[in-house]
Amino acid sequence: MLRRVGGYLLPRKDSAPDASAQLERDGYAVLRAVLNAAETEAARDEIAGIYADRPPDKRAGVHDDDFRYEMFNKCPAAQSLVGRREILDVIEPLLGEDCHIIANTCWRNRAGAEHRHGGGGWHIDAGPHIPRAPGTTWPEEIPYPVFAIGVHIFLQDCPIECGPTAVIPRSHKSGQPPPLDRRMDESLTCDGVCALPLTAAAGDVALFVSDVWHRRLPTRDGDAGRFFLQVHYARRDIAQRVKRTSLVNHIDPDAMGRVASARERRLLGLHPPGFYDG
Repeated sequence: MLRRVGGYLLPRKDSAPDASAQLERDGYAVLRAVLNAAETEAARDEIAGIYADRPPDKRAGVHDDDFRYEMFNKCPAAQSLVGRREILDVIEPLLGEDCHIIANTCWRNRAGAEHRHGGGGWHIDAGPHIPRAPGTTWPEEIPYPVFAIGVHIFLQDCPIECGPTAVIPRSHKSGQPPPLDRRMDESLTCDGVCALPLTAAAGDVALFVSDVWHRRLPTRDGDAGRFFLQVHYARRDIAQRVKRTSLVNHIDPDAMGRVASARERRLLGLHPPGFYDG
């Protein structure tokens, strides 16, 4: 656990919620009934209106209609949800009180369409932030640092039939991405630990460390689709990806005209889209 004191991150001495400790230890946590029924319905209706009134952002390529990006810019309900204290109280002891949102995308997956995007196979969202050779264990006496946290705010129920996100607990400490040759293997384990489905009811909030191995599970009979607001929070030191760097950057026009190579583009901050910015 940590806290920001002046310009520095220091070990935290104050107590923190149990969910913070679980996130740090296991790489995931689920908060039940963060939103009541009325709050969930109001948010769901307002966010569904964004899908009805605004065309797809055309970031994801195929099946782009599943997503709407930079939601806090488009929807007052989303802006309110991403700042709920129930969420911030859990993540701030891990990311710092000045953590910020690096991405905010809504997902609405149609029923019976479980593999319409890359999230259907085992992956991590970023990193590993501390990559290590296979078999190099992390010292138990040192809490594993967390740099970014993904959050799903559920706007409708997501039982096992709907293909919920599954995580492999404590895999974020491996220092490794999931093995590519087992990307679709539901039986994948990490240090003997099996996958855990993050089933949820409308109004629940699931949180997972960006480095934890996770994927969407295949759907089953009775699938009603998924609908959730996704938020990624990160330490202040990690750049936002809400908008693509081609639109938001620090390069003046004259300098832009002098860019002569792909490496120079990246060096000056013009990165190709990645996981967070679509």
